[in-house]
Amino acid sequence: MEYLHWAEQIIPANASAEQIADMYAKGFVFTRIGKGVMQQTRSSRVDLSKFEMSSENRRIMKKTTDLTMNGRELLNPATAQAGTTPTDYDFTIGKMAKDFYDTKFSPGIMSAQKIKEMLTDKTKSNFNCLLSYSIPTAEKPIGHVICYTSDLIHHYSYPFYDLTLAPKDMGMGMMLRALELCKKLGHKYMYLGSLQRPSDTYKFQFAGFEWFDGGPNGTNTWRTDTDSLKDTLKDA
Repeated sequence: MEYLHWAEQIIPANASAEQIADMYAKGFVFTRIGKGVMQQTRSSRVDLSKFEMSSENRRIMKKTTDLTMNGRELLNPATAQAGTTPTDYDFTIGKMAKDFYDTKFSPGIMSAQKIKEMLTDKTKSNFNCLLSYSIPTAEKPIGHVICYTSDLIHHYSYPFYDLTLAPKDMGMGMMLRALELCKKLGHKYMYLGSLQRPSDTYKFQFAGFEWFDGGPNGTNTWRTDTDSLKDTLKDA
């Protein structure tokens, strides 16, 4: 399925965190297409100054209490060279991602090679952070999220997990832990990707939720009301 977008821009490789945050504020997000490629979409985000765990959020956290999250920086010029593979990367990460996207979305939507590229090649990847999720009964992490992060914003971009080992509500447990961490770190917003499918309404539940009303008939502003958006996604 083609990613919903209305405009595309390529930003310089040396763009500052402030310039990138400004692009995100205009509805653009980083993509996996190529280095610096950003697309304007029906973006969604959480204003972390307004985010607090709801009773439902706390219920999910309790149900996934054994889930722990660790993050690491990717593609740091001081520790990695273009095209090299970090020592803690192995083929099982790419396979996990491919299996997840084949099952949850459609076959061929994500390849193991593309995952490896996003995690290991700074000449092609826009993403600089990997969040990994573990449970006590598994030797290796059972879930990951490929992200863009700075001191200003966090883009929770490509999540995936082992569908055979993951506890119930794994996806929501992963996202809530990331929201909790980003708020603690003082980020202004956590971006959650595009809204284009009926199932994307789960993102509405977070306190501080906003969506970018763009496109030919949009207002190019961030909105908090969701009634009209529900109808739009229902018909998607």
